[in-house]
Amino acid sequence: MTITTETSLGTGLEARGVHAWFGKHHALADITLDFPAGTVTALIGPSGCGKSTFLRTLNRMHELIPGAGLAGSVYLDGQDIYAQGMDAVTVRIKVGMVFQKPNPFPTMSIKENILSGLKLSGRKIENAEEIVETSLRRASIWNEVKDRLGDQAISLSGGQQQRVFLARALMQRPDLLVLDEPTSGVDVRTRHEILHVLTDLNSEGISIVLTTHDLNGLAAHL
Repeated sequence: MTITTETSLGTGLEARGVHAWFGKHHALADITLDFPAGTVTALIGPSGCGKSTFLRTLNRMHELIPGAGLAGSVYLDGQDIYAQGMDAVTVRIKVGMVFQKPNPFPTMSIKENILSGLKLSGRKIENAEEIVETSLRRASIWNEVKDRLGDQAISLSGGQQQRVFLARALMQRPDLLVLDEPTSGVDVRTRHEILHVLTDLNSEGISIVLTTHDLNGLAAHL
């Protein structure tokens, strides 16, 4: 299912003949899909069919799994992200990812979690307070945590953690977002807030690829 916005903004992505393995297990076989710039694409299918694995191939997260293998090409604005000399960290900045289960760094505060991507990539942090506030506002959670930025992120509810993790991905200012069941396991209010955020992000020009079982909710917001 592909929901295409009226404008042609954002960054396009193309998967060509993608295969993925976990050891000898052939998890994905010859997947070819286009994700045009400025669109929101929802991937659907039963549990265990390889949706999450495919998402991880789109920003080079798959290669971080021990024993994982991959063949094929993924093009981001016409450039193969697996080409020799392509920096994986740069790819992961341009293609941000939000996992099904939020995974804040347990020993870090909310603020430190937001800034962790900059630190891990070795980039200089300037205007940290502004970066944190902007990212949390874009993820629609600033008002809930603005007085708790020094608290550990794991002290938040599951829905709040998911939006903090979304803010952490947005802090990198990605061109494209891939999200694995971002509204799974959250309450109805949080689900609507996340879908509303995705609508706003897409209107800003961020292309989105996600797995979901909430097609009715997604279609109602986009």
